[in-house]
Amino acid sequence: MLHDSDRIFTNLYGWHGTDLKSARARGDWDGIAGLLERSHEDVIEAIKASGLRGRGGAGFPTGLKWSFMPKEITTRPHYLIVNADESEPGTCKDRDILRYEPHKLVEGSLLAGKAMRAHVGYIYIRGEFVNEAKALQTAIDEAYQAKLLGKNAANSGWDFDLYLHRGAGAYICGEETALIESLEGKKGQPRLKPPFPAGVGLYGCPSTVNNVETIAVVPTILRRGAEWFAGLGRAGNTGSKLFCISGHVNQPCNVEEEMGIPLKTLIEKHAGGVRGGWNNLLAVIPGGSSTPLIPKDICNDVLMDFDSLQEAQTGLGTAGVIVMDKSTDIVQAITRIAYFYKHESCGQCTPCREGTGWMYRMLERMVRGEATLEEIDILYDVTKQVEGHTICALGDAAAWPIQGLIRHFRPALEARLKSKTPAKTPIESVA
Repeated sequence: MLHDSDRIFTNLYGWHGTDLKSARARGDWDGIAGLLERSHEDVIEAIKASGLRGRGGAGFPTGLKWSFMPKEITTRPHYLIVNADESEPGTCKDRDILRYEPHKLVEGSLLAGKAMRAHVGYIYIRGEFVNEAKALQTAIDEAYQAKLLGKNAANSGWDFDLYLHRGAGAYICGEETALIESLEGKKGQPRLKPPFPAGVGLYGCPSTVNNVETIAVVPTILRRGAEWFAGLGRAGNTGSKLFCISGHVNQPCNVEEEMGIPLKTLIEKHAGGVRGGWNNLLAVIPGGSSTPLIPKDICNDVLMDFDSLQEAQTGLGTAGVIVMDKSTDIVQAITRIAYFYKHESCGQCTPCREGTGWMYRMLERMVRGEATLEEIDILYDVTKQVEGHTICALGDAAAWPIQGLIRHFRPALEARLKSKTPAKTPIESVA
């Protein structure tokens, strides 16, 4: 478990000020000129050595991603893009960074921009984050006033401008290429890859898109050293992580903990335990709504990191932990998630455009107890026709929760269909 001395986000709950003076008192911007004197390659190698993996869901090694950017600037400028379009149900970690630790993100953007030879950065923030956008814009303005941004940022000789761009509330714009399309003023639809953004990104120029939490931890890693960060967690799953715990717990919360902490310990130590006790637990969605749920018997021992959860046929994702006790109608819960992905599909790919609707409508009939047993296998087959057959991962995100339901709770599905018993709550209420 994480010691207080190892915490990166020391104002996660907003107990202290968010202004530049308060941020500096917590160590933000400390020695920034010296950090900016480090070479591009040195910073990237330090992030590689730390083992930092992207905190937005995919878990791709951050230093490796940065190294894909061209080593020379030609006629095409380089761009850093920060993905603050946090829209995954069950996830609210970036929101608290934006509200209470905005200077960590601003400073991290400057350092990441320097490492990737980018003189311009854009933060794409979710449209619904009104107060968060105000807090972040205030932090950006303070940094400009203190000459920490702009021409000759922090007296480093490196010019860096940072802009805040507000989205319009589309979940699909959390996908990096759809985000780029939206930044360019187009409809937010994912692009085919290749070409990848590091080669052809924003305005056809080399670009890197990183999550808020990923960028916000960079200054602390560079100050304390890659070895410190790599010493937390497990091999291949290093560092600390923000976990969002919601659902049927006594104390829903956001908390920074060490990667690899047991799920049971995380819930009992920080969220006050499952409502009604651990034996009342039915299932947990461990990484936001797109990750398959896991039943209590797996929750007893599973560790909260990328590799452990993958071995359990689910994923860490955004670490949005959604706890469901035995009062949950598990079929209806997954149906509600299926409705969300049907609603948020951009419609560009046929498997996703048609498949998300098919999957939701089949689940809707199962919630009502109107489907046949044979339709369970048909539903599973539809998820496999959607999974892996779309430009972006939204199709996978729509299929995986349903696969988890069938994998672990098929008896509950079969019992519902055999008894022809509808859900206690009308299905119309979930849509």
